[in-house]
Amino acid sequence: MEITQKIMDMLNDNPLYKTLGIRIMEAGQGKACSRLKPDEKLCWPFPGQPHGGVLFTQMDATMAWAVFSELDEKYNCATIHLGIDYTAPAKGNSFTCSARVTHRTGRLSFVRAEIHGMNRQLLAMGQATFRVISADLKMTGMSMKGR
Repeated sequence: MEITQKIMDMLNDNPLYKTLGIRIMEAGQGKACSRLKPDEKLCWPFPGQPHGGVLFTQMDATMAWAVFSELDEKYNCATIHLGIDYTAPAKGNSFTCSARVTHRTGRLSFVRAEIHGMNRQLLAMGQATFRVISADLKMTGMSMKGR
């Protein structure tokens, strides 16, 4: 499915992303990129370092968008498994996650992603499996028709 800027703006406008400071910057052809600008209150237990769960959520969301970008309008996806390795402390106020679908079989998509800090230092890398599911987006108020 083509993800237009209007669709991206609509889906980025949700309470979870707003609270955590996540914004999907681009998504298409099995790839996605996001930016995290966390509020200081999410930097716990160390000031200036967002909690690892915030980075995990950024990675999960970015990977889902990579999968979603390859799907027909009548499908969505759900995370089955996500493994993440943190390679360095996440210091700073801006983090970028890049994800790409590496393989797809029927109803499963396999995705890899990396999170980098402001100086391009690798902070985390992950691999996930997503299940492709039927979804009636109209039920969630997110119909893509006419967007």
